[in-house]
Amino acid sequence: MKQNKVLEILKAGHNVFLTGPAGSGKTFLLNKYIKYLKENKVGVAVTASTGIAATHIGGRTIHSWAGIGIKDSLNATEIKALTKKTYLKKQFETVSVLIIDEISMLHAHRLDMVNKVCQAFKRNNLPFGGIQVIMAGDFFQLPPVSRGGEKAEFAYNSRVWLEMELMVCYLNEQYRYKDKSISQILKSMRTGVIDSQAHKLLFSRLKKKLTSSVKPIKLFTHNVDVDTINTIELGKIKNEEHEYKMTGSGEKRLLEFLKKNCLAPEKLVLKVGAQVMFVKNKFKDEETVYVNGSMGTVIGFNKENFPIVRLVSGKEVVALPDSWTVDDDELILAKITQVPLRLAWAITVHKSQGMTLEVAEIDLSRSFDFGMGYVALSRLTSLEGLCLLGINEMACQLNPQVFAYDREFLALSENIRDIKPKIIKNQGSLL
Repeated sequence: MKQNKVLEILKAGHNVFLTGPAGSGKTFLLNKYIKYLKENKVGVAVTASTGIAATHIGGRTIHSWAGIGIKDSLNATEIKALTKKTYLKKQFETVSVLIIDEISMLHAHRLDMVNKVCQAFKRNNLPFGGIQVIMAGDFFQLPPVSRGGEKAEFAYNSRVWLEMELMVCYLNEQYRYKDKSISQILKSMRTGVIDSQAHKLLFSRLKKKLTSSVKPIKLFTHNVDVDTINTIELGKIKNEEHEYKMTGSGEKRLLEFLKKNCLAPEKLVLKVGAQVMFVKNKFKDEETVYVNGSMGTVIGFNKENFPIVRLVSGKEVVALPDSWTVDDDELILAKITQVPLRLAWAITVHKSQGMTLEVAEIDLSRSFDFGMGYVALSRLTSLEGLCLLGINEMACQLNPQVFAYDREFLALSENIRDIKPKIIKNQGSLL
């Protein structure tokens, strides 16, 4: 499907699943629709399944927006408590459209949780309380992150998926890649069997020295490798160290849970020149100061000894300590506080999803999940920008259960002919 047709469907008010290969313009199209909605003063919530992904569309995580946080379930009492929170009531009063980017990384049960929260706030039993929902992503990319044996169920296995009367829009044009080589490798991977030519192209970049003047970011599959590289790079800087220790209070079990799931380290060491990434959202007067995933460089420290960070955009912000909590209604059960930064010379493949990179050194030798190689390779704009540090058999594999769904999504997209405005009570067509 072409982008103009997708935009027409979005403006007609339909619930949409926007999909297609990496680099096909999904985020670009979302931004175009968001701009249209804002120009026409239509309330839109811009969210994504992860903090990194949210940075690419100027939004926040769906977990934060819906008030579900890190919870795995919500009972009727907890949902009722959410509806009494003033800040949530205010945002739901004005929202007519909900956008969720990188839907592949959102668990099915959490999409159902968001649906219930929306229905409660809108006092409407229609899917998501009658809010128009646009989900974007590619299920061949990384699945939801599982913890403690939790089964990862893609969003299309949620209860609400079939209730939404979704129109599937499958983009088929390619915008990211400067040469056909990367595209050829990725297309081959999407068939389920990487062909000999794609294999040859990929392995031609093994241990290849990069000639670019741009310092490559390093991508690894495991946090331990990322931490090692970041420690080494920090050690190369001769400037004074500034150390920040996490503090915490509350129930021990919940405190450990917060520490384990917080991206900020318990001990953070910074220097002028350190490459860093924010791990928390910050908004002031409804304006975005920074979001989880914003990257930058430490350029100094203020009088209170807190780091001053110059973001990639050129904007300079002070990284003040922030808190992460587990609460029950108005009662805080556990709380940790830390400067919301982590070192970022190297990042995991999971955190790279949605990024576009000119050059990268990628190690896929310990790939352990479907889609890892696909996501990592699809970040690059050309094959010349790749130095492949290592690769294993798992790196080239995509999730076998997705192939049938992907064919179905393509067929549904091809079968769309007439586009009629969808009329919902209290919300007409957006055309």
